[in-house]
Amino acid sequence: MDAAAVTPVAKRSRLLRLAILWLAGADLRLTVLAVPPLLPLIHRDLGLSEGAIGALSGLPVLLLGLAAIPGSLVIARIGARRAAVAGFLFVAATAAARGAGPSVAMLFGMTVLMGAGIAVVQPALPTLVAEWFADMPGFATAVYANGFLIGEAVPAAVTLPFILPAVGGSWAAGLAVWSLPVATTALMLAGLGTPRQAAAASGEPARWWPDWNSPLTWQLGLLMGGTGGLYFSANAFIADYLHAIDRPELVSAALAALNTGQLPSSFLVLFLVRRLGGSRLTFVVMPLLAITGLCGLFAPFDWAIVVGVFATGFFGAFVLILGLALPPQLAAPGDAHRLSAGMFAIGYTLSCAIPPLGGLLWDLTHVPASAFLVGAASSAIVSVTALTLPKRLAPRPGG
Repeated sequence: MDAAAVTPVAKRSRLLRLAILWLAGADLRLTVLAVPPLLPLIHRDLGLSEGAIGALSGLPVLLLGLAAIPGSLVIARIGARRAAVAGFLFVAATAAARGAGPSVAMLFGMTVLMGAGIAVVQPALPTLVAEWFADMPGFATAVYANGFLIGEAVPAAVTLPFILPAVGGSWAAGLAVWSLPVATTALMLAGLGTPRQAAAASGEPARWWPDWNSPLTWQLGLLMGGTGGLYFSANAFIADYLHAIDRPELVSAALAALNTGQLPSSFLVLFLVRRLGGSRLTFVVMPLLAITGLCGLFAPFDWAIVVGVFATGFFGAFVLILGLALPPQLAAPGDAHRLSAGMFAIGYTLSCAIPPLGGLLWDLTHVPASAFLVGAASSAIVSVTALTLPKRLAPRPGG
């Protein structure tokens, strides 16, 4: 078959895989972010305490760190695509089962299992990027990261006005609805062929344990953890801070600005990833701009507060997306899953630790603004860590 006949087929295949990557990115967050809008109903029906509500919200994030390394093992054993298929089917089943009963035990038990399933899938995506798009890993990562951020925004926007009325006001059925796109993505992935793994071709056993002696593992983990620490800290304390300074009317606008600020950034990265993604300077400057935006919270003007936190979300998303592109770009052939698993394990563990430390500082000092100092410090860690990277983040030979 001549090249002219093959090219359209190849293009369609690449577009299909990009579309599936986008859906997979969205699926990493759909079932998690479907919970917050339904929390009042869950609280009412199950009689949960505020501490239990907080645990329910934090469990999936914690599991993303704890189960990232077992996820690497699964990928090494069965391949990234099969791991993603199995992981998404498992996520769909356990996410739908959260409302069974309904009961507290099922809700928390299935939430833990759902988080573990997501943790298996997450390191599979950088590996699929490395396998499917070795010539454009930054762009492919930006595509699934855009889906990732859209997947955070959509459940909050449509669950209460559309999904809940459609299922008769049942929060259990509402959670189950969000499992449908996850299962659909798994079926679409199952329909794709599996490229041969480099390890299988060479006859060497597949490796899965992250290389904790590699500086790159820790550098990428700190990049991700510092960025997530600022974001989770801002989300955790903006509402209480604005109440503490007698400006509660700005809570909704500020939180919306923080989270919607990520969306234009995710689209912009699609066009700028080749220019910015290989530059160390990007990872030095962007976190400092995110901290500068956070300083808007201390301004005397309402508009400055909203614009400032929008900037925090905007610049933070740049670092997140470009950081996610580094494992498939920098890992040795066949090692993207190991590097990604190490990055996620360090990153999510650090991200989860930042908000409690910020709250402790507020409690000790009784100064509301102090709660953001730990998050700002974690973002500054990103800039400092970036200084230890090469000036140009060139792909490894053979990658």
